[in-house]
Amino acid sequence: MEAESEPYVRLATMRQLHQAVADLNTARSLADTLQSVADGIVAGLGYELGCVNLVRPDGDLVVAAFAGNSAAESLITGRVGSRESWERRLSMGEAWDELRFIPHTEGWVLLDDDVPQWHTEGPEPRFEDEWHPLDRLYAPMYASGGGLDLLGVISVDRPRNGRRPGAWGREALQMYASQAAIAISNARLRANMQRALVRLEREQQALRASEESFRQAFEYAPSGMAIAEMGGDQHGRLLRTNDALCRLLGRPASVLRRYSFADLVHPEDIGTLLRTSAEGGRAELRLGRRDGTYLWVSLRNSVVADTTDGPRFLLTHVEDIEERKRNELNLAHRASHDALTGLPNSAELRSRLGARLCERPHSVTSSAIEALDAAYGDVDSPAHGYRADGYEGEVVPGVGPYDHHVHIVAPDPDRDDGTKGLAVLFCDLDGFKSINDRFGHHAGDAVLIEVARRLTTCVRDGDTVARLGGDEFVVLADGLGAADAADLAVRLRNAIIPPIRVDGRAVRVGASFGIGWAECGMTEEEVLHSADQRMYVEKRSRSKVHRRAG
Repeated sequence: MEAESEPYVRLATMRQLHQAVADLNTARSLADTLQSVADGIVAGLGYELGCVNLVRPDGDLVVAAFAGNSAAESLITGRVGSRESWERRLSMGEAWDELRFIPHTEGWVLLDDDVPQWHTEGPEPRFEDEWHPLDRLYAPMYASGGGLDLLGVISVDRPRNGRRPGAWGREALQMYASQAAIAISNARLRANMQRALVRLEREQQALRASEESFRQAFEYAPSGMAIAEMGGDQHGRLLRTNDALCRLLGRPASVLRRYSFADLVHPEDIGTLLRTSAEGGRAELRLGRRDGTYLWVSLRNSVVADTTDGPRFLLTHVEDIEERKRNELNLAHRASHDALTGLPNSAELRSRLGARLCERPHSVTSSAIEALDAAYGDVDSPAHGYRADGYEGEVVPGVGPYDHHVHIVAPDPDRDDGTKGLAVLFCDLDGFKSINDRFGHHAGDAVLIEVARRLTTCVRDGDTVARLGGDEFVVLADGLGAADAADLAVRLRNAIIPPIRVDGRAVRVGASFGIGWAECGMTEEEVLHSADQRMYVEKRSRSKVHRRAG
């Protein structure tokens, strides 16, 4: 730098420094900014060599830009010096405010460290302030122009006037380093912003592509899809449905938006829908179609939320399982019903009978009676649901596995006391074997089918007509007294007696009925055996009557 005693030289230098700082702020990238810093040292501050060492994320410093000597630039640009070596350099020598000057008398100890450096040859100084080739001058750059967060270090060499910088030159270098730190910070910020904008644009493109993929997957999915609201007054309302769901339910999308799945579900399946978890929930139920029919579907739910933790929506996948459900019901029906007559089979009969029976306690201790009396009051009061005489015919709260179960008892056949019970009518056909033997099994099957039809038409809704096998049938009729059961047996027998036409001929069969009664404490086999025994008694007595009449 020129002699500081000449004011016009200072003004010219100030103009050069101003231009160098202006160039820093016009650079378009971080690399251009770093090179502008190095070039400004040479063009604006009067040094022949300028180097910018930038702090890397790992703390070491890399030579990021060099100016003044192309050979030196190609040799050391990109080389790295350890943070430890740099901190040692910045703690040595003479502190010129924030600058650090290490004279050649001390610099020899740094010749072998790992900091990249370039030295020119030259004669020994002839006077006190002459610049020596091994003199070193560093200007630290701190983030935001100050503080202790080191951003990098500017190193300079060979002032053009050959002398160590005075007060004016030092202040200019320090001012330039401060402005360079600001420019580098801004360039880094711009670079980070540009990278963030590029990343954001890529994410937005990916999001748009993902949304488009979702839209196409939603719209053109082969099975039904729906998006519904979660929470609020409109919870469950359908917001969007795809074409497959509209076709499945026979309703246009504009109509479906008025409903929720709760509005469309079969009344018997509303509990299943309400028990279905929103997150990962799955249910099989029936949804109503426009024509009034119901379709079996499988619902699978998942929750979709936007990335800003905004509204949450319920995404529901609706799969048509009508055919599978029909097959399952057919399989279940075949497993529980007779293949020939379509009546419940022996296993289903025992299942229905067993569902009504329970094992009663054989005895109740006096202490148990007292405990129940204390809890419920008068133990003989039917209002409390149990009695002291073995709990027959009443509800026994808290006793055994059948809590709140109404025990079944048999009516007294000798007196009509109004007791109603579960009648078990065991039916065996008379003369069926001769039809099979004479006309073949095809005729016998036709007779069994017709007998099953006639029995079914004579009973009430809710009664069970089952085929045990062969020519044996059983009727379960609840809520009958002894006289009612006898009347029912007569009606059933009279329904069977009329001729049955098979292959153009009329055949007849008779029927013997035994009336048994189901009671809690009995097993299914005991109930059926009791009715079977009474049937045989009735069959023998009728046989004797026919023999005497003959």
